Amino acid sequence: MIASIKYVIKKIPPLYFLLKGLNILCKTGFVATYESLMAYFIKKGYKKGFTTKYLLSSKEKKKLLKTHFNQNIKFSILVPLYNTSDFFLKEMLRSVICQTYQNWELCLSDGSEESGNRVQRICKRFAKRDKRIRYNRLVKNEGISSNTNHCIDMATGEFMVLLDHDDLLHPSALHEVAFAINEQNADFVYTDEDTFHITPYDAFQPHYKPDFAPDNLRATNYICHLIAFKATLLEKAGCFRSEFDGSQDHDLVLRLTEQATEIVHIPKILYYWRAHSSSVAASSEAKDYTHEAGRKAIAEHLIRVGLAGTVEDTAVANTHRIRYEVAGEPLISIIIQNKDHKEDIDKCLKSIFELSTYNNYEIVIVENNSILEETFAFYDTLKNNNRIEVIHWDKEFNYSAINNYGAKYANGEYILFLNNDIEIITPDWMQEMLMFAQRADIGAVGAKLYYPDDAIQHAGLILGIGGVAGHAHKYFPRSHFGYMNRLIYSQNVSGVTAACVMMPKEVFEEVNGFNELLEVAFNDVDICMRIRKAGYLIVFTPFAELYHYESKTRGYEDTPEKKARFAGETELCQALWKDVLEKGDPYYNPNLTLEREDFSRADGKSLLFM
Repeated sequence: MIASIKYVIKKIPPLYFLLKGLNILCKTGFVATYESLMAYFIKKGYKKGFTTKYLLSSKEKKKLLKTHFNQNIKFSILVPLYNTSDFFLKEMLRSVICQTYQNWELCLSDGSEESGNRVQRICKRFAKRDKRIRYNRLVKNEGISSNTNHCIDMATGEFMVLLDHDDLLHPSALHEVAFAINEQNADFVYTDEDTFHITPYDAFQPHYKPDFAPDNLRATNYICHLIAFKATLLEKAGCFRSEFDGSQDHDLVLRLTEQATEIVHIPKILYYWRAHSSSVAASSEAKDYTHEAGRKAIAEHLIRVGLAGTVEDTAVANTHRIRYEVAGEPLISIIIQNKDHKEDIDKCLKSIFELSTYNNYEIVIVENNSILEETFAFYDTLKNNNRIEVIHWDKEFNYSAINNYGAKYANGEYILFLNNDIEIITPDWMQEMLMFAQRADIGAVGAKLYYPDDAIQHAGLILGIGGVAGHAHKYFPRSHFGYMNRLIYSQNVSGVTAACVMMPKEVFEEVNGFNELLEVAFNDVDICMRIRKAGYLIVFTPFAELYHYESKTRGYEDTPEKKARFAGETELCQALWKDVLEKGDPYYNPNLTLEREDFSRADGKSLLFM
């Protein structure tokens, strides 16, 4: 009877596939069922197997194959295997074989336990066809780090390349890396990447990365894939360490970049990270043990580079907050310009006094041609506060000149320029900024500013937006994590707004303060550019939060005179930093738009709500 029912069902294909699908769903769950179905359709649609070969046209491929490099670098591609599925394994192998750059070897160390013979058969079959493929079956699985170290033992190339057993390389990946090595003498190279389910055509999470940013890397392993590094660099830094399994790549990248002399970022998607039911790409919760390993890797890195601090998790897995130790209690001079606006500055001062947990500060108010009696009456109420000094600027308004004037009265080791329409939110805002400003490699620190409705007003500056610079993630809701979580961790940026910026007084004096030719607009961009030119980093921290009561509709050009002045300052800033603006913001990927501040792709496609 049962056999007869099965026979009838098989004769009705829709019913047969429906029942078969429900059976798989009950046994393996939704994600695995989806993967099985997609794999079936992919095999039907791509009978020749490897799908990334369609990412290059025949013309492009021929052109790349003809390229001659002065240094014919040999790449050792390191792939530890563990119970890899047939489909994923074959696709990975073909993605290497299809490389337009030919001088490579593929080092496979197989720690498979389940179905180990199956993995071995596939690898040996591929190795028989291509002698560049080297396969080693391990006696036992020793974990991801040890298994990868066995790949390193097999390697004979000048550069190492890391590839996961279920991921794919773009056909031109090694070609692009070889080009970077030849043209820029790189010893450490990384690229952009994307995450996909079955083929690169369903990729859904492109990661367009900044150039090398040490504070970003301490917060999260944004470098990730693809990475290639000189074999001699590995000898200095050391191989993978088993005690960091789960975050072994982050640990290694931290050690390699500490030793590297020329770190090059290729802003092209050359690596495809497969998301499936058990991968970290599918869910950062897939491997909970990565969190502890990540904190440990960063903590040891801090010790090696001579920085004291503690590492904490953020709301997003494998993303971290570092609390650097504040050395002593140096005096901070807060400089606030004010013309009338008694209610604004009163709210600002009250929030500083009532909320701030840092005690060693002074406030210099630069009175700028106020005309209302209530303003001067308010100043009279401050006379008995020994933290506050009110000084007077009698010349015409010039934001840069007024700040420079106020800085002459600053007694602190650190200067904090603050607009009068600011209200403090986080009590430890000064410590959060000071912990960075005390580092010898940092010249300026900016905070996270919100409009009164909790929309983001400032989260670092992006060069090139609007012709000069714009605010990252402007108008995003306060709760948003941002593009690739960039709203929830401290990071390097090209500039920060002068509405709230802290810098060491000696750095301020070294760069000769604000440029007084830029009276209103872009003076903060200009001073940040000069700070960077002097060799310092600039940091944006989301952990110092403040309200900025600037109107969302506020404009610079509401009169003919202001329009002319703004246009002139735009032209001046563009002329001063022409080369920098043409080259592009190193902390903002060239694949992203300069038309808006929302991290959309250059073609206008949103990347944040995919």
